Amino acid sequence: MRYVDRAGADHRLLAALRGCGHRPGVAAAARALSFSGEHAALWIAAGLLGAAADRERRGEWLRGTALTGAAHLASMGVKRVVRRPRPAGPPEPLVRTAGRHSFPSSHATSAAAAAVAYGALYPAVRRLAAPTAAAMCLSRLVAGVHHPTDVVAGALLGALTAGAGARWQRRGGARP
Repeated sequence: MRYVDRAGADHRLLAALRGCGHRPGVAAAARALSFSGEHAALWIAAGLLGAAADRERRGEWLRGTALTGAAHLASMGVKRVVRRPRPAGPPEPLVRTAGRHSFPSSHATSAAAAAVAYGALYPAVRRLAAPTAAAMCLSRLVAGVHHPTDVVAGALLGALTAGAGARWQRRGGARP
């Protein structure tokens, strides 16, 4: 069996994506996604907007928003237990962060949760939410504030949280 240097691969992938941040348009997009995704703001606002615009599925939108918020809170709890430090520069990160710990990425967690929860409502929403969530996840690497494994773990946590609550979201039954 061949040995795989996961830490080295994590570092090389981060360095390659962080290098993309030297391009002005890429850096601006990473900063905008970082700002809008802080504390799941973009995703919660999208869920509330969906609830306001879609009376027929208002409850599903609101439950999807709750699942997105719950996933975000879960990631913050895991972060406090794991306490993995953020990647060290150089180069310096493109954005400031709300905390010192990086595992899992809360931006990736809320993005994946929203993509799963809101994407289940309409195919058109899925076609918009999935690439936006992927861009959010990549932006955390371009910004230099997460290791790739932080982002993968966050996306898995978000998708699993929203998936676990899917039945509750659709039917409005007991809380997950």
